[in-house]
Amino acid sequence: MPENAATEPVPADFWFDPLCPWAWMTSRWMLEVEKVRPVRTRWHVMSLAVLNEPRLDELPEQYREAMKDAWGPVRVCIAAEREHGGEVLGPLYTALGVRFHHRGLPRNRETLVDALTSVGLPAELADAAESDRYDDALRASHKEGIDLVGQDVGTPVIAVPGADGEQIAFFGPVVTPAPKGEAAARLWDGTLLVASTPGFYEIKRTRDVGPQFDDAEDAEG
Repeated sequence: MPENAATEPVPADFWFDPLCPWAWMTSRWMLEVEKVRPVRTRWHVMSLAVLNEPRLDELPEQYREAMKDAWGPVRVCIAAEREHGGEVLGPLYTALGVRFHHRGLPRNRETLVDALTSVGLPAELADAAESDRYDDALRASHKEGIDLVGQDVGTPVIAVPGADGEQIAFFGPVVTPAPKGEAAARLWDGTLLVASTPGFYEIKRTRDVGPQFDDAEDAEG
């Protein structure tokens, strides 16, 4: 989308699981896109644990164990959204991502509390990590995003309004490091171009590097 194509920001709905390092890279790119294109990101929760439930027995043992630990952070995120509104998700996601991906902190209650309090949210929201109280809301949020793209993808899912009013939704892009400035803008424009092409489904190549994170201070904006 050209920079002068709209005067009002275009909403970009972004579904994330805070445990995924690749979704984290894409989310930092989206924050760069907001600086160079008239785009406003709206954050939503999806869950790798929910996504992998139907095929849990087929997963390697190490990944199955990881899925057990995947419930806590998304439950805390959805609890925060339900109790304090959707606008808290962006700051909370950033706080969690910096701690998980940049600082390598454990996905435990102490880290969850630290992230919550750092953005002004009550520490007791961490109780949701061990509770199924918000699981219906979590599954509904996950379903909303995954229904737009199908079951053959992971996190993140991004959806934007198309020219005809219908949503254009896609998984990814998977990229590292997160592009900045004009590079971020070019990737956004190109992603929208291919995603809006009827019948287009996939571009892919083998990943030969892992996620390359900026300094934590940069990631926090």
